[in-house]
Amino acid sequence: MAVLLLEAFQPLLRPADMKLLERLIHESKTWALVDELAVAIVGPLVERSSALLRVLDRWAADEDFWLRRSAMLALLRPLRRGNGDFRRFARYAERMLDEHQFFIRKSIGWVLRETGKRAPDVVYAWLLPRAASASGVTVREAVKYLSAAQRAEVLAAHQSARRRGGASDRGPR
Repeated sequence: MAVLLLEAFQPLLRPADMKLLERLIHESKTWALVDELAVAIVGPLVERSSALLRVLDRWAADEDFWLRRSAMLALLRPLRRGNGDFRRFARYAERMLDEHQFFIRKSIGWVLRETGKRAPDVVYAWLLPRAASASGVTVREAVKYLSAAQRAEVLAAHQSARRRGGASDRGPR
């Protein structure tokens, strides 16, 4: 209920409220709350106050994977619209690409998938050289809106790495 109320009154939130939002994300420990907090509440607040990008930068390196996930997901809405900060997302995702945590792998793929709806060439250019090290869940999500040729090339690069013993979806790498 608290998340729904925060979303309903999200335009009233101010930068000082990030401390509370960080605490809620940290204590939530479930995607059902974290994702809504990150996408629908933190994201718009960061869009209104670019100084909060420093907070996302800190979250992206935090030991709590829910905060790391939130740093990426807070960038989702503008990327989905085709005008977000892909370079910032790419920096975060690059550092997290080798993570074994499913929720991190899934969020990278999710943001890439949504970005690919408007900017498939950007996603393709970023993903192809990383396809060998990306997890299966990341790649499967990310290629959904690429052209058939782009999708085939990324999947072939990913499969080639798996045959050689590279990226997988099973446990730490």
